Order: sequence, then C-alpha cells, then structure tokens
Amino acid sequence: MSAPSPSPIAAPLVYEAIGLKKDYDGGQVQALRGVSFQVKAGEFVAITGPSGCGKSTLLQMLGALDRPAAGTLNYRGQSLPDAADPAAYRAHEIGFIFQAFHLLPTYTAVENVQIPMFEGKLSLKERRDRGVELLQQVGLGHRVHHFPGKLSGGERQRVAIARSLANRPSVLLADEPTGNLDSHNAAQVLDLLVKLHEEQKMTLVMVTHDLGIARLATRTILMKDGQVVSDGALPPVTPAQA
Repeated sequence: MSAPSPSPIAAPLVYEAIGLKKDYDGGQVQALRGVSFQVKAGEFVAITGPSGCGKSTLLQMLGALDRPAAGTLNYRGQSLPDAADPAAYRAHEIGFIFQAFHLLPTYTAVENVQIPMFEGKLSLKERRDRGVELLQQVGLGHRVHHFPGKLSGGERQRVAIARSLANRPSVLLADEPTGNLDSHNAAQVLDLLVKLHEEQKMTLVMVTHDLGIARLATRTILMKDGQVVSDGALPPVTPAQA
C-alpha cells in the first residue's frame, strides 16, 4: 500500500479583511459597508465594480493611505491600521502604481525610479545601478535619461512600475494602472504586470472598472454599493458577449 500524497501547503495570508466600514461627510456617504475578503501570497486579485462602489477606497486602505472606521484589516497577521510606522510599510512592503503616474517632471526616468531608495542605505552608485536595472527590466533601458515630458503615456507608466519595484516589495497595489492609456499602451502595461506577477511570484492586487482586465486575474472581487457581491473567477466571455 503506497503512502498517501502529502497535502499541499496553503499559501500564507497577506491580507485579511473582516467587516471593513468607511464613511465620509459625517456618515452621509458609506464607501465601505462590511467588506470581508482574504488575499494569499502570490495571488493576482482584481477588485472591480462600477464607479463609486468603494474599490479605490479599499485599495487605499491596503496601502495604509486610509483607515477603516470599523472592522479588522491585517497584513501578514498584524493589524495594518495599528502599524507603528505606516510609511515604512509603504516604502518596503508594497509597491503602489497609480493611474496618474505621479512622476516628477524635472527628474529623469532613472532619477524618478530612485526616489523610493533615497532614505535607504544604498550608495549613490548602487541606487543608480538599481534604477537602470529596473528600467531595463520594464523595457526602457534606452530611455534612462529621458524626462517624463519626452516619454509616451505607456512609457511613463512603465517608469512608475519600475519605481514601484525599487525596494523589492512582495506586494504590488495597482489603482486603474491603464486608465490614462490608449489600448496599445494599456496592453503593454498589463502584459508587464502579468509577467512580473508570474516570474517574481509577487502578490498583485489591481483595481479596475474593466471586466476584460479583471479576467486576467486568478480571482476577482466584484463590489457594488460598498459591499462585496462576489469573490472568485469571472465566468468566461460567451460569443454573445464578445
């Protein structure tokens, strides 16, 4: 009789949210109304839903840029709202990719990528070498010394992605990363993010209103009116929907 096969080891939890609530304007606007979910290490999770459903508010909480009014939000088993140094968490644990790029116009591409490293222990040369390496990784080795104004929208977003990787985070948080891009550049940026997720085993949480983009994820959290209405893989597109 053969020995039973060992059970697969479950991936550790990166995020665990239980009953998250958030309101604004003295309770007149309820952005989150009891949101609960988990994100495991190495997952690619899309958060989607109509405008105003609370998805960007939720991502801001995962990035320690906002706090829940009620509920529990843990990062690797520790309360994120109670973190002693949220800035250190943002600098070293996560990489944040915004829709609007947020590049400094008077800094070159490689200088923008180095910004998260300024308060670290790397020397000037080590920071620069790391910046060049990251730009090469995102396909911009030939744009190292270009200023943002000389780059296309897709190139600026790739610089922003390289910057998000500067301190070797294990989690990427992306808020509508293709929202300001045309279809060609959007496809390139999405391909890059999927590649980073797969090759570097990074946990990726992406907010998007586009169900086509959400289908690239291994799991999709669908929100409506500040609540989670479904959590799992989206059904495939039928010919009638295409």
